[in-house]
Amino acid sequence: MKILLAEDEPELNRALVQIFTKNNYSVDSVFDGEEALTYLRGGDYDCAVLDVMMPKKDGITVLKTIRKEGFRLPVLILTAKSEIDDRILGLDSGADDYLTKPFSIKELLARVRAITRRLTVSADTDLVFGNCSLSRSTYILSAPNGSVRLANKEFQMLELLMSAPKQVVSPEKFMEKIWGFDSDSDISVVWVYVTYLRKKLSQVGANIAIKAMRNAGYTLELL
Repeated sequence: MKILLAEDEPELNRALVQIFTKNNYSVDSVFDGEEALTYLRGGDYDCAVLDVMMPKKDGITVLKTIRKEGFRLPVLILTAKSEIDDRILGLDSGADDYLTKPFSIKELLARVRAITRRLTVSADTDLVFGNCSLSRSTYILSAPNGSVRLANKEFQMLELLMSAPKQVVSPEKFMEKIWGFDSDSDISVVWVYVTYLRKKLSQVGANIAIKAMRNAGYTLELL
């Protein structure tokens, strides 16, 4: 799950990035509304968390702009304002939810889960392809010869492939969805993780394989 976080307060921004990352989200973070619009227009995000009071463009303006441009991703608004009229403005502008500062981390994560739930099957539901199943809640890959728990980025890559089997996923798509725009990692890291996944699929006796499509990307196929 990939989140764009737009929060201009540096300490809170860093803290939220750490919290989201620790909870297995991929995060791009920005500090003003213009940056938020640039990232949203150029990225592929599952959710946006927008602070209202930001430099250059406020969160409500960003929200109204992306809704006008047809972006339907879930949006959670963060604000220090708690008046009813402010909440109504945020929701009427297209927000999926509204959270007033200060807030608890547990509530923030619960609200993000709630607004993104419509994008995916429930987090405790397995993905199944061929003789393999992948648990979204435990990150465990299972097949006839056993099971293995995947590391975070391994899980995200295989989840992306199993969610759309036989469709080609480019290395750039993996980088955007999993590592994010600001990653210092070279695109060759995708091949490294594909190698890890191939070993683990073989280890559990999978009858599916990650195939490389020349100059295109990777696809998941039945053997």
